[in-house]
Amino acid sequence: MRQIVLDTETTGLEPRQGHRIIEIGCVEVVNRKLTGNHYHQYIQPDREIDVGAIEVHGITNEFLQDKPRFEDVADDFVTFIKGAELVIHNAPFDVGFIDHEFNLLKTKTGQVTDICSVLDTLTLARQMHPGQRNSLDALCKRYDIDNSQREKHGALLDAEILADVYLVMTGGQVSLSLGGGQEQKQTRQEEAVVRLDSQRNPLPIIAATQAELEAHEKYLEMIAKTTGGEPVWKT
Repeated sequence: MRQIVLDTETTGLEPRQGHRIIEIGCVEVVNRKLTGNHYHQYIQPDREIDVGAIEVHGITNEFLQDKPRFEDVADDFVTFIKGAELVIHNAPFDVGFIDHEFNLLKTKTGQVTDICSVLDTLTLARQMHPGQRNSLDALCKRYDIDNSQREKHGALLDAEILADVYLVMTGGQVSLSLGGGQEQKQTRQEEAVVRLDSQRNPLPIIAATQAELEAHEKYLEMIAKTTGGEPVWKT
């Protein structure tokens, strides 16, 4: 199973008002393992970035002046994500912007859902943690994932953090499929192991009371009487 954990940064909040994508970050996960492959691109949007957006991601108009336009990188981007399941936090936002960029291309690409399936980790988190804050920062805190480098939003960094959050949230281990000579991937694996294990507080051990032990034994006796055999964990 190939998944692409994806994030974007934009000039503003609404593509229907002409806002555009200015950064795309993608991290590849195959069979629930980080491969170390990624796609990252800054994009010249041909419009001014809202001041509020700059305060969020720190990307300026001046920085993007010499960057390629979306039409120049679209083929490489589509090739990287095609056929994968996209894992996105608040997917309607990013998918809406990508679809808007696709619609502006002279060669029509269709929509994201024509080439990929989409999994929204915000929807998943709300199902798992109803009534709680489920922003990416809140999930990092809940799952003991280090996001100390996240002073501002950045598409590639946020995609890397979301990959760790998603794998832990769904019960998987953050690891890498390593091949010969891939020392950089080994470093990424070691960082992930530290991030997930060493900073986690030890769980308290609470012993059952005598009354609870007696109630448990009575419950096991009831199970044995109902099923006609001893529970397997007593044999």
